[in-house]
Amino acid sequence: MKNIKICVVGLGYVGLPLARLFSTRYPTVGFDLNKERVAELMTGHDSTLEVEDALLRDAIDNHGFRCTTDIGHIRDCNFYVVAVPTPVDANNRPDLRPLLGASETVGKVISRGDIVVYESTVYPGVTEEECLPVVERVSGLKFNTDFFAGYSPERINPGDKEHTVEKIRKVTSGSTPEIADIVDRVYNSVLINGTHKAPSIRVAEASKIIENSQRDVNIAFMNELAKIFNAMGIDTNDVIEAAASKWNFIKLKPGLVGGHCISVDPYYLIQKAQVYGVLPRIMSSARRLNDGMGAYVANQTIKFMNKKGVMVKDARILILGVTFKENCPDIRNTKIVDIYHTLQEYTPNITVFDPWANPEHVKHEYGIDIVTSGIEGLHGRFDAVIHAVAHTDFQQLDPRGFLSDPRTGVVYDVKGTLNPAAIDGRL
Repeated sequence: MKNIKICVVGLGYVGLPLARLFSTRYPTVGFDLNKERVAELMTGHDSTLEVEDALLRDAIDNHGFRCTTDIGHIRDCNFYVVAVPTPVDANNRPDLRPLLGASETVGKVISRGDIVVYESTVYPGVTEEECLPVVERVSGLKFNTDFFAGYSPERINPGDKEHTVEKIRKVTSGSTPEIADIVDRVYNSVLINGTHKAPSIRVAEASKIIENSQRDVNIAFMNELAKIFNAMGIDTNDVIEAAASKWNFIKLKPGLVGGHCISVDPYYLIQKAQVYGVLPRIMSSARRLNDGMGAYVANQTIKFMNKKGVMVKDARILILGVTFKENCPDIRNTKIVDIYHTLQEYTPNITVFDPWANPEHVKHEYGIDIVTSGIEGLHGRFDAVIHAVAHTDFQQLDPRGFLSDPRTGVVYDVKGTLNPAAIDGRL
């Protein structure tokens, strides 16, 4: 395939870094339905902070990278990459609407000989059974005769400045052996650490879904241990450090499991497994346990308040952090919200402080007002402090300085990164 021109559909945490990288080697256009997002990117700024302004500006000024909402501007592309979200609904069932909508968009512009590659995380079979029939129907073209497909699962870790997209080893696949080779060459041409070519699209889809499911199960095990050891009055971190002295112990920590990957992706495989008559007990139990950790943190904080004689009703509580992970503005599926709502049953006096989060986005998504600046004005005002997100900004703070009475107030450390002498409890 010669004279490749790439279009990346979906310019979020996954699509934008990939499109920017592709633009260093190929003519590349980014497509997104969000006009505000496209306008922002064309000024040279990415509010997700996944692509540095200097890199984005360089792509625009020196590599001809463009973002658009106009479908007419992507008709002359011949290598389409779909990188849209794959969420779940209120009942944790896979919601394929964004993916099917993107497939309709591709169907309107794809031509004979073109390739469409999906990056969105799905259960095995979605690309060929759900997405490509939509492309066929809209385009009037026949799959694997007139156009072709591939799957290369995204591996972006939001906020991670070490494992950036060009350093990630990518899994690739194609709908025919020849197409698999082309897809593999295109990705290989921009990646430092190369690719792993899977034997089929379904294998590539499955490989992605188990990456995050494995992490979910492992974290659930550590969360269960934290509950056991907390009940016994044993410090979980001390236990982990001791166990980690053995050469083959896998060192993990308990924590809140939010975001758009680990807390969502297992549901895709859980649902598909049930279609095949398999009940995935371990994965389902892990999901339930991890989804309940926000409420657990809130109740642990309340327990320490009761022990120290701090009145819980109408107490003033400070939550440090609302994003789903440190040093990242991403608030998708953040479990800090579960802490907030559990505490709200006892008191309306809850302040959430996070300099990384967009207050408009938090208000729109969760109905919660947050504070993003003026942390000095919060000192000496609270009965309890929950260190919920390990932003670098928080590491130099004295958590007890926020308490109205440092002797009787409570500090609970979710991330286990604060000085043990300054806290009353930790996960």
